Amino acid sequence: MNRLALLSTAAVLGAVIALPACAESATQEADAQPETMQDMDHGADTGEAGEAVSGAAEATATLINRDRDEVGTVRFVQGPEGVVLTIEADVPGLSSGQWHGAHLHKIGDCSNEDFTSSGGHINVDGSAHGYLNPEGPDNADLPNLWVHSDGALRAQAYTENVSIGGQTGAPALLDADGSAFVMHANPDDMISQPIGGAGARVLCGVIEAAD
Repeated sequence: MNRLALLSTAAVLGAVIALPACAESATQEADAQPETMQDMDHGADTGEAGEAVSGAAEATATLINRDRDEVGTVRFVQGPEGVVLTIEADVPGLSSGQWHGAHLHKIGDCSNEDFTSSGGHINVDGSAHGYLNPEGPDNADLPNLWVHSDGALRAQAYTENVSIGGQTGAPALLDADGSAFVMHANPDDMISQPIGGAGARVLCGVIEAAD
């Protein structure tokens, strides 16, 4: 599986940058249930190789919380070998001073109150979840995001495990049924199955081609 590099506003450090945090703890078992290893099979939604339906080089997602409020955005930019994500949100009351797991989900649908309509992780070859797992990571995996006590979240991340429109051969975010960016209530331990104990889905954004 390809490497992940993180981009800081000052330099490329290999660690996610994030300022901001806040969130309420949520039950991991109830909300993690839909993301079984079977649910994480992305082949049925993208084609076995993550067949793209768009060659777009940029995409965006508007983040909403469970009250359906728009709280931020994620911008995706395709590079020669991977995708840069820029996450900006303000989520006061979510959970101050805490890391939150974030993943790329296989269906572009945030309509359910608990965001389970976004399906499981993008995972074309059935890899285990987690950067620290010897059988991982899966295509959906991203670094944890830090939300400051005032609710501010600002971060950048880089992944070669997906593409925006199929440019690199990695699964396309803009495939036939789309994809979603999801942030969870708790940190991702990056090794346990199926989502690293990250708990409930608290933010969701449908990924769409940029105008």
